[in-house]
Amino acid sequence: MDKFNALQISKTDDGQNVGIVELGLDDLMEGDVMIRVSHSTVNYKDALAITGKGRIVRSWPMIPGADLVGIVESSSHAKYKTGDAVLLNGWGVGEGHFGGHSQMARVNGDWLIPLPAGLTPAQAMAIGTAGYTSMLCVLELESRGITPDKGDIVVTGAAGGVGSVAVAILAKLGYRVIASTGRASEADYLKNLGAAEIIDRNELSKPARPLAKPRWAGGIDCVGSHTLANVLAMTNPRGTVVACGLAQGMDLPSSVAPFILRAVALIGVDSVTEPYERRVQAYERLVTDLDASKIEAMATTVKLDAVEKAAHDLMDGNVRGRIVVELD
Repeated sequence: MDKFNALQISKTDDGQNVGIVELGLDDLMEGDVMIRVSHSTVNYKDALAITGKGRIVRSWPMIPGADLVGIVESSSHAKYKTGDAVLLNGWGVGEGHFGGHSQMARVNGDWLIPLPAGLTPAQAMAIGTAGYTSMLCVLELESRGITPDKGDIVVTGAAGGVGSVAVAILAKLGYRVIASTGRASEADYLKNLGAAEIIDRNELSKPARPLAKPRWAGGIDCVGSHTLANVLAMTNPRGTVVACGLAQGMDLPSSVAPFILRAVALIGVDSVTEPYERRVQAYERLVTDLDASKIEAMATTVKLDAVEKAAHDLMDGNVRGRIVVELD
């Protein structure tokens, strides 16, 4: 494919311009693997970049899309050959290196993993960075001994991409999941994913007390700020909370009380630069621990020309679950 379409963000005197452009292979950035992209996603970070509401883009012009899946067209990397199905999440793609909202991509082969057996390309992108991050969070809870018999698990921002997949995974593994959301209309959606209880995000979004009545053995927090502070204050002794998002803010207006009086652990997850082995482990677990029917229930598919609108909808809180971009 000598010529192909891509969504491009360009810097202008008035801010930025977003549109579909036709490019050639010589327009792509450096890398040792050329991929014909079949599917990508619209993540929260992509939406920040496309709408200009976050300082995400580090090189101009930029093709957004933190995730991609496709077939290797050519490769000088030792692990991959022409015809291999591959998957990419993170590594600054869509920020400083052209991303997945393009029919062709040239990337560093070290950023890739093989497309896991048992996942179609569309399913892999329905999971995407959000679902892969969710699995990393679950792995952290397990590593701290937070098993289903220890108590409930709260998931904040539960109707979003990370939260939706986290609810589905935890429920299948036997945890009782409390889903926190600001959208009461999504209660049935979350219960279908496996949530046992729905709470309004307002219960957690106000300033937190140093300690509150214990309610859960652990949590996966996609929100940050006061919400994370409240989750920590309500965690059982020797519980664990995994932080992976900042939808409410980057601050953490808490105290040391949960840590020194209840021995609560706060663990961070960085999905962008996880090592190859950890990525493969996460996807192997996603194949076994996430029902295919749940993936389909949480995904909406759009074409490249609808990505910009999808990004605005996501920032406006009008999207549930995951957005898959179909490029073929």
